[in-house]
Amino acid sequence: MDKRKIEENIFKGLMIFSTFIIFGSIVFILVTIFLKGFPALSFDMITKTPKGGYYLGKEGGILNAILGSIVLGLGATLFAFLISVPIVFYLNLYLKRKSKLAFFIRFSLDVLWGIPSIVYGAFGFVLMVFFGFGASLLAGIITVGFLIIPIMARSMDEVLKMIPQELKEASYALGATKLETAVKVIFKQAMPGILTAVLLGFGRAIGDAAAVLFTAGFTDYLPYSLFKPVATLPLAIFFQLGTPFPEVQERGYASALILTIIILFINISARMLAKKFNKNIVK
Repeated sequence: MDKRKIEENIFKGLMIFSTFIIFGSIVFILVTIFLKGFPALSFDMITKTPKGGYYLGKEGGILNAILGSIVLGLGATLFAFLISVPIVFYLNLYLKRKSKLAFFIRFSLDVLWGIPSIVYGAFGFVLMVFFGFGASLLAGIITVGFLIIPIMARSMDEVLKMIPQELKEASYALGATKLETAVKVIFKQAMPGILTAVLLGFGRAIGDAAAVLFTAGFTDYLPYSLFKPVATLPLAIFFQLGTPFPEVQERGYASALILTIIILFINISARMLAKKFNKNIVK
């Protein structure tokens, strides 16, 4: 057999094996969470807040954590989006692709992407001490927002880099400014990719525990103020799985199942929206 053919078959086998590992891992995780969490899932768990001794096996639910995660995730995603969009449009419309400043910005975002979330939590805690306020929803939003800015910005940046240069030049030729080109042409062209980037950021925001451990705190109450602690699903899962009571541990798996369903719903919604906006894409 030809040497090049053997080499191709080897790498093809490695790709198939890697794909199988990833797919098998996802299936294993989902099946484990479903089998352990579904029997403990109940209507009360979704619709009620924790009562006294909930984490000791008594009555109540995790409605506070569900709503807290959604509110914190949406707030952090909006905060990161408002900062990421100007960054990526400045990189792709106002700077030359190979300029030193563009390289430095992208390099900085890559470094920030790789920093562990617990470091962001420590950073948020330092900000809290500096400004003199305690654990709160606002502190969690700001901390998680900084955590997902590099994820969102770099994802959007890669999308905008794939937009044909001719499309920008055609817009300039018609008399449009760079700002008008960004808002009316590039934004629509990149909308599916931008939605995907927002999805990645929201998924990270709603599922992170380390960044909110010191900043958002935890409470048995529903979120009602930016300046009060807020419960989140990752911390609720952590606390439930850390107890010695089997019944509470089963509720932890049920909470993980709820979090998985929320993220799955967001994924499906984003895919549907991206498909809707694909009609604006220049093929």
